[in-house]
Amino acid sequence: MSLARRGQVCVSLILRIIILQSLHLLPIICRYLSQTWLIIFAVSKLLINLQLFLTYFQHWGTFARIWHVYDAKWQDPYKSAEMLKHYLLGTNKPIYHPLNNCGDHVVVINSKEIALRGDEWQKRVYFHHTTYHGGATWTLAWELHSKDPTLIVEKAVYRALPKNLQRRHNMQRLHIFPDEKIPEDMLKNISNQIKQLRDVPVRLNHIPKTEIDSFPQLLRYPKNHILK
Repeated sequence: MSLARRGQVCVSLILRIIILQSLHLLPIICRYLSQTWLIIFAVSKLLINLQLFLTYFQHWGTFARIWHVYDAKWQDPYKSAEMLKHYLLGTNKPIYHPLNNCGDHVVVINSKEIALRGDEWQKRVYFHHTTYHGGATWTLAWELHSKDPTLIVEKAVYRALPKNLQRRHNMQRLHIFPDEKIPEDMLKNISNQIKQLRDVPVRLNHIPKTEIDSFPQLLRYPKNHILK
């Protein structure tokens, strides 16, 4: 027998041995493959359900009404109203439409500490009419603010909103409080804080003495120094 023929016989014998051994392992291999396919199917089903849940959650977050809080301390009510109207109308959402009522709730606090520019407290006048003869009244800003600290902010937002039939419905989602006390049922719904238009300055008598002493000074007078 030639050398090439011997090699072919050896290879055929080895293949037969491998096939016979694989026949014994075939049930184990099939069982393992079936379990693997079951695991792959379960994982794919879980991923599909997770994707559907995330899509539903995104849609819910898009159409839900969010509660915002805005601190009106030392803020211009008319500039603040131009910013707050976007939250009441929902123009900051991708689903906005002029006929779609998709606005959010806005809670305004510290309305009694608003700031008007210049001498507007003495010169700005608010008009009101009772619809009866001789029922016209003109009230200065400081007088109106002393009667009700929430009216100036309310009138500013009402003036900033579009003049249509939805303005009254949008105003129902505006909640104004003269101080920082918010009812508990509203406080638990708030999930976002609107940034103030201007930073509130801190008075010197409100800064702790330890912070003032630790601030670097250019010149320190001696204790026995007398100012002339």
